[in-house]
Amino acid sequence: MTSHSVLDGAEPFLLEGSSTGILISHGYTGSTQSVRYVAEQLHRIGGYTVLGPRLAGHGVSPQEMDRTRAQDWVDSIDEALGTLRRRCARIFMMGLSMGGCLTLLSAARHPDIAAIVPINACVYFGAPSLAAKAYDRSAPRFFDSIGADIKAEGVTELAYDEIPTSTLAEIYGLMSVARDLLPEIKCPALVLQSTEDHVVPPDNGNVIVDGIGSDDKTLTWLENSYHVATLDNDKDRIVELAHRFFERLPQ
Repeated sequence: MTSHSVLDGAEPFLLEGSSTGILISHGYTGSTQSVRYVAEQLHRIGGYTVLGPRLAGHGVSPQEMDRTRAQDWVDSIDEALGTLRRRCARIFMMGLSMGGCLTLLSAARHPDIAAIVPINACVYFGAPSLAAKAYDRSAPRFFDSIGADIKAEGVTELAYDEIPTSTLAEIYGLMSVARDLLPEIKCPALVLQSTEDHVVPPDNGNVIVDGIGSDDKTLTWLENSYHVATLDNDKDRIVELAHRFFERLPQ
């Protein structure tokens, strides 16, 4: 494998379906593998067109990610939205972790997004030891990831085992912007948050739903999953909740 080869299972995907599209985004240092099950089930049950983009620098190597910045991740989402707009009359967005943060940011920036489902989205980390690395010139180029935060036994996430230190300031900036833009989100929102999450403080769910400017917003707790809920015990519940939410919305 060359340094620029996409890892098996980390490829972007497009599941062709109806004129209603769903963009579903993976998270920071993760890959499309983490959201593919939910995407495939929503495609099967609802007939939606579902697009899972590979965020810039992800699904290749930590060295590749080291060359990317938050703007590159935002551009990946904007490009994917353009692809869906050419195929679909209506677009929903979903995202896990940083993918949820990008979902929030996109809904604030693009009023044509019809509804959103952020899953364990991050608008703050509350981790001083992590924040301390962001502008520390003496910090190593990479540091160890927390690993797959999954409650279900025998389930693994395709993600980097090292995090590029240079990207910390990028995700902190992205979260700050998304948080400040929450009042600009006017579309219906279903916020899903695990009650036990070892990556993102669960109170992110409250902060997000309180900040969103839409009158149609709900926070639902996932009680049997950790951070990577889209691969965890609540994955089918996520599919059910999202499908029910999308189907109740006016055409």
